[in-house]
Amino acid sequence: MGRLFGTDGVRGLANADLTPDLAMRIARAAVTVLSAKGARRPRVVVGRDPRASGEMLEAAVTAGLTSAGADVQLVGVLPTPAVAYLIADTDADFGIILSASHNPMPDNGVKLFAKGGRKLSDEVEDKIEAELDAGAAGPTGADIGRVTRFDDGAARYARHLLTAAPGRLEGLHVVVDCANGAASTVAPDVYRDAGATVTAINADPDGVNINDECGSTHLDVVAETVRALGADLGIAHDGDADRCLAVAADGSVVDGDQIMAILAIAMKETGQLRHDTLVATVMSNLGLHQAMKEAGIHLTTTAVGDRYVLEELSKGDYSLGGEQSGHIVLPAHATTGDGLLTALLLMARIVSSGQSLDRLAGAMRHAPQVLLNVPVTDKTVVNSAQVMKLVEHHTRELGDSGRIVLRPSGTEPLVRVMVEAMTAEQAQQVAQDLADAVRASV
Repeated sequence: MGRLFGTDGVRGLANADLTPDLAMRIARAAVTVLSAKGARRPRVVVGRDPRASGEMLEAAVTAGLTSAGADVQLVGVLPTPAVAYLIADTDADFGIILSASHNPMPDNGVKLFAKGGRKLSDEVEDKIEAELDAGAAGPTGADIGRVTRFDDGAARYARHLLTAAPGRLEGLHVVVDCANGAASTVAPDVYRDAGATVTAINADPDGVNINDECGSTHLDVVAETVRALGADLGIAHDGDADRCLAVAADGSVVDGDQIMAILAIAMKETGQLRHDTLVATVMSNLGLHQAMKEAGIHLTTTAVGDRYVLEELSKGDYSLGGEQSGHIVLPAHATTGDGLLTALLLMARIVSSGQSLDRLAGAMRHAPQVLLNVPVTDKTVVNSAQVMKLVEHHTRELGDSGRIVLRPSGTEPLVRVMVEAMTAEQAQQVAQDLADAVRASV
């Protein structure tokens, strides 16, 4: 059996791969590993996105936590970064978020955050996994954990965001696509309270429509609305709102790399970019490397996953990092990727600079990039001799004018093939060649 935890918690088909029993055992094990030792009973914050299976899994993890003697604060449907904030704000021992982020509705996930709202290291996750089948006797009587409802979580998170926002947004018309997810509960109101004129779309979650042809994985929806209304920009979140992608007034996409470039340049101008360094992953486009070099900003890269970005930010005492997918991390205000915070800072930059989003995004020019997702039953095929030999061949062929990244997905049964080259045609040809080799090796 492979490692249970992926790059963002434990994720799979709800009630099949991710069963209530597994969720309950993860919760019990987490109490053992993550609770502070002392007289106080452990306290745990539990939140979820609005997908239907979240109700079932919330009941399961609540049972696991209380049966291990932990008190539970249920915050209901809230963005992942909101739950992370509330863990720190309430001094809880740890927290659990039930979400599969951008995945389709049938999937769900268990994300764990340690004290202070921080993501877990691989080593801590391994300890939790080792505890899954411990089977220790649980407490009885008055020592069983209790459950309370945390009703003002959304309001406390909203106040935090508005305090972190660097400026007002009057005069800006934004279309926000909430992906029928957790952003629906907070994002439109926060952007209005910051001064923007807001048109909210896909903000009516019913448990089954989350990420359904909407949100950050389907940007054509928000782009069409922005053009139709003549709005200044569009913001698109994913199911748990830890991502933010954008579209300009003409409907052109502004991805996470461009957002990072915009924010990095703005923060350098105001002296907020610590050590003049941006942290990104190996999946970021070569164009971001070039743009940062031109702006006098150092770019350091990590493995894919915002947890690795967070580790590098902490290690180097840096102030901005993120992923091409729209996970942007700002350690001064958040312990994880926060799509709403990112959107507020991006919109504030538009207002303060007096420039349109497409003009600001022009600081970075994309190198042609092709990303192919290859379904596999065994992700280790990326290390097969046939595949590695072909990677070496094409790497020599591309030289300094291109790049290849071949990696197993941490959240889905896929191998991701990413190729950058001087031309789109060459990138497509190399990527297809590698994808075919992966399929042939399965």
